[in-house]
Amino acid sequence: MTLTFPNRSRSYDEAGQRVRFIGHDGMFEVPFFVEADALRPTAAGEAHCLAAFDAARTTIHDVAREIYGNVRRSVYVLTAADFR
Repeated sequence: MTLTFPNRSRSYDEAGQRVRFIGHDGMFEVPFFVEADALRPTAAGEAHCLAAFDAARTTIHDVAREIYGNVRRSVYVLTAADFR
């Protein structure tokens, strides 16, 4: 099956300094995080990271699909290196 992102919700994980979002492979939920450094927000904090995530959502989902297609994990963490 193909990884999809039907739910646009995302949340900020302050302890991990990252944004959490969920993909779906059929009936299975696939958890993802994208590190704040990869988002390059204009300033630190939840609001800026979520805004940066929203602005780059299409690219983030494309990178998530690529990484998911290469290897199966229980949780995926996208870093700045994944967006080069």
